[in-house]
Amino acid sequence: QVQLVESGGGLVQAGGSLRLSCAASGRSFSSYAMAWFRQSPGKEREFVSAINWSGGIRGYANSVKGRFTISRDNAENTVYLQMNSLKPEDTAVYYCAATRLQTPPISHGDYDYWGKGTQVTVSS
Repeated sequence: QVQLVESGGGLVQAGGSLRLSCAASGRSFSSYAMAWFRQSPGKEREFVSAINWSGGIRGYANSVKGRFTISRDNAENTVYLQMNSLKPEDTAVYYCAATRLQTPPISHGDYDYWGKGTQVTVSS
């Protein structure tokens, strides 16, 4: 069992930056691949980025590639999402998720555990 708690969301102007954190509790955090998803009103939850247990495999949605960076600290049981050059279309609730799969998938249905989310609002 893994409990996930996101933090770091907020209101930022377009072009600004935020760093999201996801703190995990429970056992064997380092054995889980982790991901960030986001959901805005009226839209489906969409994949943002994912990272495998070691950090050696990272993936990004095309919409955030080159602007967002995912990382993890297994000693601190935390995964991060550094978001730069934010755009109004990045506005959403951002969720952290964990899966036992070795290669992190992009489908939200493949993730076993979820946080409650943190709101990111980018003003124009």
